[in-house]
Parts: sequence; structure tokens; C-alpha cells
Amino acid sequence: MTTTFSPPVLLDLSTLDDVLLLQGYSVLNASSVHALAACSPESLATLTPYWTDLPPDQFLKDGGRYRRRRHSCFVVDGGQVTQMPHRAHWQPLEYNALHGGMERLFESMSPDLVSQPAWPNLLLWLGHVCSALKGDKPWFVEAHQFRIDTTDGIGRPTPEGAHRDGVDMVAVFMVARAGVKGGETRVFEADGPNGQRFTLSEPWSVLLLDDARVIHESTPIQPLTPDATDGHRDTLVITLRAAAFQADRI
Repeated sequence: MTTTFSPPVLLDLSTLDDVLLLQGYSVLNASSVHALAACSPESLATLTPYWTDLPPDQFLKDGGRYRRRRHSCFVVDGGQVTQMPHRAHWQPLEYNALHGGMERLFESMSPDLVSQPAWPNLLLWLGHVCSALKGDKPWFVEAHQFRIDTTDGIGRPTPEGAHRDGVDMVAVFMVARAGVKGGETRVFEADGPNGQRFTLSEPWSVLLLDDARVIHESTPIQPLTPDATDGHRDTLVITLRAAAFQADRI
């Protein structure tokens, strides 16, 4: 496995589709996201404050208090984004051994956030990337706002361990890091020996994953200083799946 402190950022944006086909993942810095998603730095910055009021995750089986989140669902079809009625998040045990099989009804994302111009631009761009990878079709999108904090001294971004999500593509946006160490991202081939380790730190950089081909996880975070209690790691995770939402169990 290759280890780099800085993520292996894709430099030639015209090769994004080829890189995803070749290795199953790619990392883009914030300036690349701005260019490809038609989102200015200022427009993405309007989204960041919506991570300050996330409610606690009430479904953590390990008893932790370190995760806050919101969740909403959308359909991206061609050039249109439609928000769907609020629904529970569900995964089979096959993909989430810790929380699979549970209907987890989180609070929905703020209407003010999803009305920001940057929001549909992000989803439309991801739909375009996924269609280039998997074929042109409607995409059933689940969006998760996460804040992992160090309230208990340690926070676990992926308490279920290395996993796939059971979708077609996953996008993990780094929104903010403050007062923490750790949170290393690890990407492994699902059916091979190769992998890479790196730390996402730049706001609005993104890791794109072909979920059928790679397994991913993030290591725990800890406070930079022993007496700090306000450290956190904020991410936006967006999954795209053909045919239906996972909760429809097809």
C-alpha cells in the first residue's frame, strides 16, 4: 500500500473519466471542483456554515457521541435535480456490518442549504461523472452531512471499518477540519492487493470512488491537544445508485 500525507490529486482534469475507469478512484482539489462543477469558491463557501447545527446521530451502536449528521435524498435525471420526500437511510448487512439492516431516520438537510445555487450544480456534475463511468441513466442520490468530533476524546468517521456502500459511485467532500489529528483516508482494491493512504484536508476537495471496485475507510480522529474539546472533521458524502434507493431493497 502506498502512503502519502497529501492526497494524490488529479492534475489533468480531462483524464478524470479515464482515471476512474483505470483505478476506481480519483482525488480532485478544490480548484478542480470549482471548474468541473461550475461552483465558484464563494458559492461553495455558502454551504459550509450548515455544518454547525447538525443533530446527534442517535443510531450509533458503539454508544459513541462523536457523530452528528443530516440526510436527504434526490434524483438526478439529465439536467434536473429533484428532492424526494424525506425517507430513512437503509443499508444491507452485506455492506454495513455494524448498522446494516436498520432503518435510520435522520433529520433532513436544511431547505436553505439545498436552495443554494451550488447545491444542484454539485449533484448535476456528479451525475455527469457517474453516467460517464456507468452509462447515462437517472441517479438516485443520498446526501449525508457528517460532523465527527472529539467530545469523547476520539471520533470515528467510519465505525463500520473498511467497506463498500452498495451504490454505483461515492463522493467524499472534505468540508472542514479543525483542531484534530488523524482522519486518514484509505482506499483499497476490492479484489486486489493495491491501496493508497492519504489525508484529505483542503476544504471542498473530493475523493471520487467507483463503489463496485474499491473499499474505503477513514481512521479515527483525536484532538491536537489533550485538553481540547472542540475538534471536528466535517464531510459531505454523496452516493449515487442506479434503479432505486437502497431502502427500496431491490
